Amino acid sequence: MTAARQQRKSPPALSPVFWLALGLAVCGGIFSAPVILAAPSERIVVNADTGLAISGFDPVAYFTDAKPKIGLPKHELRLDGAVWRFRNEGNRAAFAEHPEVYLPRFGGYDAVAIARGVSVPGHPLFWTITGERLYLLL
Repeated sequence: MTAARQQRKSPPALSPVFWLALGLAVCGGIFSAPVILAAPSERIVVNADTGLAISGFDPVAYFTDAKPKIGLPKHELRLDGAVWRFRNEGNRAAFAEHPEVYLPRFGGYDAVAIARGVSVPGHPLFWTITGERLYLLL
């Protein structure tokens, strides 16, 4: 390959202004983690009519089945003032042994809204698992 062709193929060099702007953005906190300003009145999102946490969905199923599944009334567990439902006894036992692993972050409140400083209940059908933690979204 000729020198002229190599020069045309190489990516353009980033200007010092770009690196300065990137450094200021990182130092200024643009890319830093958001501060949680919202203070929801309840620790866990609970349906006021039924007392069910996350609308009766099985919190363990998000991890084991990679999708939300409705829990069954015969596999219930009361924790933190909420009733949690599970698909089977194994999921119930796993949750009872390690609830901190399976509880949705921010108590089931929408993670994006929390980052913006407000508390809005998340919807159990809109979710993500990041860093081995369940987050509900709106």
